[in-house]
Amino acid sequence: MKIWVPSAAAADVLCDLPDVECVVYDGTGPVPEGAGKVEVWVPPLVPPARIPEMLGEMRGLRLLQTVTAGVDAYLPHLPEGVVLCNARGVHDAGTAEWAVGAMIAVLREFPGFAAAQRRGEWTYHHTGALADSTALIVGYGSIGQALERRLEGFEVDVVRVARTARGNVHGQDELPELLPEADVVVLLVPSTPATTGLVDAAFLAAMKDGAVLVNAARGGVVDTAALLAELERGRITAALDVTDPEPLPPGHPLWTAPGVLITPHVAGSSPASGRRLLKLLRSQLLRHLAGEPLKNVITGSY
Repeated sequence: MKIWVPSAAAADVLCDLPDVECVVYDGTGPVPEGAGKVEVWVPPLVPPARIPEMLGEMRGLRLLQTVTAGVDAYLPHLPEGVVLCNARGVHDAGTAEWAVGAMIAVLREFPGFAAAQRRGEWTYHHTGALADSTALIVGYGSIGQALERRLEGFEVDVVRVARTARGNVHGQDELPELLPEADVVVLLVPSTPATTGLVDAAFLAAMKDGAVLVNAARGGVVDTAALLAELERGRITAALDVTDPEPLPPGHPLWTAPGVLITPHVAGSSPASGRRLLKLLRSQLLRHLAGEPLKNVITGSY
């Protein structure tokens, strides 16, 4: 069975499986020969170019296992009969940790203090804090649950929102009533047609003065022009691990907008994520070889 994997580390944890041939393809350079014989494809973190053409050539493909929770690059082009699985759970710890760090960094004004340090200025003043605040998690899946666990020690009230209401989780249609009460709004929704542009001018206008927007979802979830307008007014602040466009080009106004902290899509890029990914890949391949049900199978639109 031929498998394409994105790294030598992935090949190392699979190469001892019976009748498995691993070919490393990291998405750069020429596409390896023999696409028609590939049964399992684990694409790289950054989706390669020519995905529709590549999938069209993979006539023997049976399993496409992504290394990310998002599958939007592959879902529209998935051939009939191919099972698509994502990496749900792999990046929970790293992304949740980044979100907590981003909240604290913005509320406690770490970027401003770091700039003052470079200038050699002692700029004492009070800052915000997580304690006694309300955090609204928009997209309450496994990462949202991991984030809530990490916020428990910070004396934060957590309000949960998912696409549809369930138990103690609010539905997305309740956002207009929930946003004005939130001190921090964390975006963890998947990238789907329904979430593209979700955070528009009306969404941002509903946020309270001084609130923090934290985007660890996808850049396209936020209307960049609308966010820039609110940042320029100084009414809200933001922490962004993803942007639209992405990568954010030099000279883009988001780089110099007031009150924004930007990181280059690194929330899930941690050693913990790497270890958990390798564990998932081996587990999935063992299940595939044994004909057992796979984890994280994508059905419907997501």
